[in-house]
Amino acid sequence: MALTASAALAGSVTWTTWAGDHPTTPVGPGSGSGGEDPPVPAVGRVWPVGVRPGVLRGWDPPATVYGPGHRGVDLSAPPGAQVRAVAAGRVFFAGPVAGRGVVSIELSGTGEPPLRTTYEPVRASVKQGDEVTAGAVVGTVEATGRHCEGPCIHWGLLRGKTYLNPLLLLPPWLLNGPTRLLPVLGVPLP
Repeated sequence: MALTASAALAGSVTWTTWAGDHPTTPVGPGSGSGGEDPPVPAVGRVWPVGVRPGVLRGWDPPATVYGPGHRGVDLSAPPGAQVRAVAAGRVFFAGPVAGRGVVSIELSGTGEPPLRTTYEPVRASVKQGDEVTAGAVVGTVEATGRHCEGPCIHWGLLRGKTYLNPLLLLPPWLLNGPTRLLPVLGVPLP
């Protein structure tokens, strides 16, 4: 069952962040309060795949550093689909990790340490050090059956060693789609 992006984001009201290997105070998503991490700016300009992909599995942070959870979101994406950088930045890593292709991008202007997005499984078309713009193609979705029940891409977000909800990068107009105005009863159309 696919979740809407809003529903997946709504499930991220509270999570635990970590400094090194030690849990710290729970903080709200990107609020910057209660911890040292600055808020997550909505710098995203495109979805990593497609226009509004289905969220197959949402953000589910673990209760402890090594506990079970889901440190990102899974987006519906067929093998061969283009994977795009959600925001401008520099390729931090592009290559295989545990048999899967991974691309990681350090996002420009997102504080210290900078935010880093990750995408997997991806056949990279970029290399470490490349500068990318928002919407630039960084690779294609590889066929794999190890992470999702169907074809998907796992999209993650980190600040230092702290995992965050990547949907926080998307501004409301991109997350929820365009605003539609409805006619007002009794007011003639122009």
